[in-house]
Amino acid sequence: MYYNENTVIYFHGQFVKAAEAKTDLYSQSLHYGYAVFEGIRSYPINGGTKMFKGKEHYDRLRHSAKVMRIPFEYTTEKLMELTYEVLKRNNFTDAYIRPIVLCSPNMALSKGKESYIAIETWEWTNGYMSNKMKIMTSSYRRPNADAFHVDAKVSGHYVNSILACQEAKDNGFDEALVLDSNGFVAESSGANIFYENDGVLYTAPKGNILPGITRATVIGICKELNIPVEEKLFTPAEMKGADAGFFCGTAAEVVALSSLDNVEFKKNWEDSLSYVIQQAYKCKVLEKPFQLQEQVA
Repeated sequence: MYYNENTVIYFHGQFVKAAEAKTDLYSQSLHYGYAVFEGIRSYPINGGTKMFKGKEHYDRLRHSAKVMRIPFEYTTEKLMELTYEVLKRNNFTDAYIRPIVLCSPNMALSKGKESYIAIETWEWTNGYMSNKMKIMTSSYRRPNADAFHVDAKVSGHYVNSILACQEAKDNGFDEALVLDSNGFVAESSGANIFYENDGVLYTAPKGNILPGITRATVIGICKELNIPVEEKLFTPAEMKGADAGFFCGTAAEVVALSSLDNVEFKKNWEDSLSYVIQQAYKCKVLEKPFQLQEQVA
């Protein structure tokens, strides 16, 4: 359960009980998935709580609203202020934060007339993905970049994610690997992907993916650790049997993969550079020091 009778959210300009909040049944967001959202993590830091890259997430939320032509006037600074107040009112430190921009009633296929934001939070003690996942190549493709703003985090896009993820689970796998419209690896149903081979990390380039904030963080960690990373187009065949692979995202953090289409990755996870990145990421979000030389050695 994401909320109880005491949970407080920010909704339509005020702080209200989640159980009492109501939305309009004639909203474009409900009927057409015409809404934008974010997923943000907060962590217990120095006896309080701190969002990890809250500014980047709220900048992206505002970008998503802009390209989707949804009118949205909140500044990043105001959104962060409101979020910390929601966390405070719920006494949350280790939490997941879901802001979503919803549109006003409108059954026409036209741009939004008005919008309002809901900021919801719930306690988060473990990821939604388990470590060392078995994944399969999905028969569903990522939405074509010529048809959608794939760099925006739009609610309607995630119908595709539900189809891909459920197909994988129905076939006995943990998650899906989703290809772009040209048959190259894009991402999972809700996270970006990296694979490792011969001391180099590879990830799909921008253009047909949601360029994740965690993805950018991982690339930054690679630079800090002098681990080569390349953004390139690649197929599932190139990824199968590689040394290691992982998904990364705000909710997932860094999650090890055990196999792709029942072909196992070669290295023990704990012996891979990907494992080093996983540990470095954990330290970064908690603002703890990471011993680079000892870990790389």
